[in-house]
Amino acid sequence: MSYLIALMIVFIGFLWQVSIDGIQRKVTAKVHRRVGPPWYQTFMDIFKALSKSSITHGFIYDFGVMMALGGTIATFMFLPFGNIVAFNGLDNFFVVVYLLAIGSLGMAMSASGSGNAWAGIGIMRALTQMVAYEVPFMIVVFGMIHVYGTSSLSELAHVQQMNGILGWHIFTMPLGAIVAFISLLGMLNKVPFDTPIAPTEIASGPMVEYGGKHFGMLMLQHEFATLVEVGLFVNLFLGGGNLIEYLIKYFFVYTLVTLIYAVSARFRIENVVTFFYGVPIVLSLVQAAIVIFTGLGVNV
Repeated sequence: MSYLIALMIVFIGFLWQVSIDGIQRKVTAKVHRRVGPPWYQTFMDIFKALSKSSITHGFIYDFGVMMALGGTIATFMFLPFGNIVAFNGLDNFFVVVYLLAIGSLGMAMSASGSGNAWAGIGIMRALTQMVAYEVPFMIVVFGMIHVYGTSSLSELAHVQQMNGILGWHIFTMPLGAIVAFISLLGMLNKVPFDTPIAPTEIASGPMVEYGGKHFGMLMLQHEFATLVEVGLFVNLFLGGGNLIEYLIKYFFVYTLVTLIYAVSARFRIENVVTFFYGVPIVLSLVQAAIVIFTGLGVNV
């Protein structure tokens, strides 16, 4: 039964995220005073890419793409999707973060296997940026886990729901929520933190050699990774909720990310690291100290 629920979550999540991505492309176009593509354009892009043949660069190149997509979809199966949990007891923050890393490493392995210099530079930037944004994000979440004594995402969401809207961590842990949202921009590789791709600098970096089915699979991987990363923020800081509440919160978070993306400029990679190891890491340490040593801002 759990596997059927997991497959249902994957199907619904795919339809939701790809539709939302198309809507956000329209939002970006409106900000830029353009017409933009139709909301279903992302569906067309994915299916068109999957229908085409592609060139291979060897076993590592092919296997890495499958590893990236499979690892990311598996990660999404363990994430609470609203009040739907496919595998009870395994919706654990550490399980999700560990599996998500498998998808990222698969992408890195495949892009490196292409032998393209731009891909190598992009992967180097992506791994550097990952180290930068994960440190302040993990500090905030570790403080939260220490206070509640659990790393279950559904339990962390439930304890926020018990205290109503004012019990959401975005209100009780505002410094941590700010850090987590900034880290979310880094996770999503959205401007100002899209340095690993940077089309005008390194020709889309890791994506430069992909086409056809390989590119279509990586488009799918990106959509499922977005589902996981935005979903983590919704569960950890907005209290999750039933499926409708969850999707509404997800929509508003992703729209805010899109609006920031639409009006921002890109950081240089060295500026990304300097930025995350500056104010965000200080805020994360302050927030962790508050919740661990005084309990202020968190009602256990």
